[in-house]
Amino acid sequence: MAKVTFIGAGSTVFAKTLMGDLLSFPELDGLELSLMDIDPERLAVTETVARRLAETMGRHLTVTATTDRRRALDGAGYVISMIQVGGYRPATVIDFEIPKKYGLRQTIGDTLGIGGIMRALRTIPVLVDIARDIEELCPQALFINYANPMAMNQWALSRAVPAVRTVGLCHSVQGTARQLAHDLGIPYEELTYLCAGINHMAFYLRLEHNGEDVYPRLRRLVDEGRVPEWNRVRYDMMMRLGYFVTESSEHFSEYVPYFIRRDRPDLIERYRIPLDEYPRRCEEQIAGWQELRRSLEHGTLPAVYLSGEYAPLIIHSMETGTPRTVYANVPNRGLIPNLPDDCVVEVPCLVDRTGVQPTRVGALPVHLAALIQTNVNVQAVAVEAALTGKRDHVVHAAMLDPHTAAELTLDEITAMVDELLDAHRDWLPQFRQPGGR
Repeated sequence: MAKVTFIGAGSTVFAKTLMGDLLSFPELDGLELSLMDIDPERLAVTETVARRLAETMGRHLTVTATTDRRRALDGAGYVISMIQVGGYRPATVIDFEIPKKYGLRQTIGDTLGIGGIMRALRTIPVLVDIARDIEELCPQALFINYANPMAMNQWALSRAVPAVRTVGLCHSVQGTARQLAHDLGIPYEELTYLCAGINHMAFYLRLEHNGEDVYPRLRRLVDEGRVPEWNRVRYDMMMRLGYFVTESSEHFSEYVPYFIRRDRPDLIERYRIPLDEYPRRCEEQIAGWQELRRSLEHGTLPAVYLSGEYAPLIIHSMETGTPRTVYANVPNRGLIPNLPDDCVVEVPCLVDRTGVQPTRVGALPVHLAALIQTNVNVQAVAVEAALTGKRDHVVHAAMLDPHTAAELTLDEITAMVDELLDAHRDWLPQFRQPGGR
């Protein structure tokens, strides 16, 4: 049976979700699970969870836990990354607090914007190192990445280590589809769709129930004032663009220049935009981990729910030959011809024993491609900065970001980037020299 390696296994709550899904398949009984994290305490908790899950679900599972990444990777068939370089404290806190000094507010800050750029600069070198270890120790493995900023990370991997098979996974496509089914009052299983774009900015090009286009019904929700207040941004954009976007309103509000404005505080209230949302979520996740650890100490394990995450489904399909369609982040290579060929797109992919096979979607409606391109521009320059160590390109990426450019002057952007790079110097040695090119 295949060896599945978790890198960043100290993300116990998410690791528990993936492990529960994997163990739900009888065909994967006897799986070998290798857990790796740099935090021994968190790693030990995840190891306990893995053993308890196997016992509870009646599965045979070989579990090893190590802080040695190369040991964890040796002989792996699948490698799942869920790392957060620099952690919530101090790295994410820095990403929020320094921009705030300049008047730049964020909601999530992990995909685009200055927060996404800084996270990419910290994360890409580590992912590239992991991929190079994979190339040496388990060259046939599929490298599955969950770490954000998804598109930037996958773009850098495809450039730096092209021989390693890799896909980036997110739950925004199927998660949003479930939300829309709920809003429409129909079973999720009866909703069919075709979605494409980039991670966190993909659009449902077709959205149907029993062969009927449901977009008119979604527009009626708007006309009748029945849109959930936490989802006002996306429904408003649907009315203007004609298509619904995959990622949440709080995410999408910071990918465009229209909603978070210092000169228009009324927009924050009108659209119910939760500023500083990601730090709040991180605090909740830390509390959730503490609760999980306490429950394990008392001999209990929280209930296991099947999540529908794509990684376990991919592993099951590749091990058994069961065909499935998933949405994954892969190099474009003509899949969406009116987006750059080397950027990373999120498209439907067929999965079976031969692996993950992206499908060609065709050209997007011109206005969707144009909006997506504003985000791809930032991704391209941030990836260049991460791979070359050119400090100026960090500034250039921030200059191109739609939200940052709408709020700050060029001098403010440069000063903010310098302060962020200095604050993150322990994770970004290639940018330590102020003024470096």
